Amino acid sequence: MAENKVQLTKSDRQKVCFRHQFLQGSWNYERMQNGGWCFAMIPAIKKLYTDKDDQIAALKRHLEFYNTHPYVSAPVIGVTLALEEERANGAPIDDVAIQGVKVGMMGPLAGVGDPAFWFTLRPILGALGASIALSGSIMGPLLFFFAWNIIRYAFLWYTQEFGYKVGSSIAKDLSGGLMGKVTEGASILGMFIIGSLVERWVSISFTPIVSQITQSEGAYIDWANLPAGSEGVKEALTAYSSIGATALDPVKTTTLQANLDQLIPGLAAVGLTLLVCKLLKKKVSPIVIILALFAVGIVGRLLGFM
Repeated sequence: MAENKVQLTKSDRQKVCFRHQFLQGSWNYERMQNGGWCFAMIPAIKKLYTDKDDQIAALKRHLEFYNTHPYVSAPVIGVTLALEEERANGAPIDDVAIQGVKVGMMGPLAGVGDPAFWFTLRPILGALGASIALSGSIMGPLLFFFAWNIIRYAFLWYTQEFGYKVGSSIAKDLSGGLMGKVTEGASILGMFIIGSLVERWVSISFTPIVSQITQSEGAYIDWANLPAGSEGVKEALTAYSSIGATALDPVKTTTLQANLDQLIPGLAAVGLTLLVCKLLKKKVSPIVIILALFAVGIVGRLLGFM
């Protein structure tokens, strides 16, 4: 039995890794990255399954919905390769288990890729390349191009290999809860990253005025009695620096948003995010949620509430 065991070679896995670079090449609104994912899996499917019907079934299995950051998708495809390999060798791994692994990992990991690559690595390399290019050197854009692609491809390959090794352990311990621990850890990390980015991504401002109080003299800038010329500008800037934005007007206006920010900054954004998550959990269509948010925003603006 061991002699007939089919196994993916390093060359097979390299072919998958190369194709995986084009994960978003056939992105669509129905199943998003499923076409690119299936395209990446083809070399492995051909190696693991010689029967045409088995190959067709595998292709259909990997045309299900899939969507995550294109780089952190590498460990997911590594785990999937290991599960497909064990399945091809007779392990009791069904379609539901393989799809469950993909879904369980793709969501949490999606929140890790953006801050790591788009918001950290790429700006750093871009700034470095731009600073060199400003001196008139061609090395600036070349540095950015080669450094970015070397780091990107190295990450794809080594995290895919890591996923492949972890996937082999999962396949040998299907009842031991290892997959649960992996997805739980990824979920915790992904939720932490997403939570920290809510303030950046979600913006809500409530405009209703809670109170208006006339400030005492000296608590605001008396624009009519400022000295002429630069002295007046200096006095105004000094007052603004020491008092703050309330120094611009003799009437101190407090809005609902200001009170919320004093209570917990970003409270409304977190509340909206949690509400959307709850609606998604109740199987409410994302399109319905998006349209509802548009409607609330437009009505709120027309009524002067937002």
